[in-house]
Amino acid sequence: MEWHITDAQSLAIIDSEIGESQLAPAEYEIARRVIYTTADFEYQSLLKFSEKALQAGAAAIAARSTIIVDVPMVQVGILPNLQKTFVNPVYCSLETITRPQKEKTQTDWGMQTLARRYPEAIFIIGQSQTALMGLVELIEHEEVKPALVVGVPTGFIGVDETKKRLQNTSVPYISIDGRKGSSVVAVAIFNGLIDLAWQAYGQNASGTG
Repeated sequence: MEWHITDAQSLAIIDSEIGESQLAPAEYEIARRVIYTTADFEYQSLLKFSEKALQAGAAAIAARSTIIVDVPMVQVGILPNLQKTFVNPVYCSLETITRPQKEKTQTDWGMQTLARRYPEAIFIIGQSQTALMGLVELIEHEEVKPALVVGVPTGFIGVDETKKRLQNTSVPYISIDGRKGSSVVAVAIFNGLIDLAWQAYGQNASGTG
């Protein structure tokens, strides 16, 4: 991400208002990106990281693992940063061609179809609670083992329970407690993670644009 003077000033304000954070430095970098995007300081306490989630995620990005997203807004939000760095392939579950299903949403069915095709991919779910629920079910049944799940959809009916189920799995995750979240939050989290991965692995990357 290219930072301008106004970005730096805004981040300085965030740092000043937060003061001393209990988050690890890399986790704090992700949190301030989300706060910068949303102007909501509550995310500092709502964000949840599994142990070594950022390390696992950064390594998977650097290895050019496939990335699966739930909606086009997430795909559009992360592609510019990826195209300048690791150029990972990105697939969107909402745009995946699947056979008609009455009992699943198109996003959910597309997510499960792609998950079975790329069981060790990175998954980013920012909008569809049903897509996250379907992915968690596959994880619980040990049908897939993602390199990382960013699961931050918003909602009012059961979304907090679905996020808790994700947090109880053994896969690396970044999630949010409660109802809050959005595609915008998912993009902020993942773009921050791309930048962290580039700092750690970029000098050894080759063949990127």
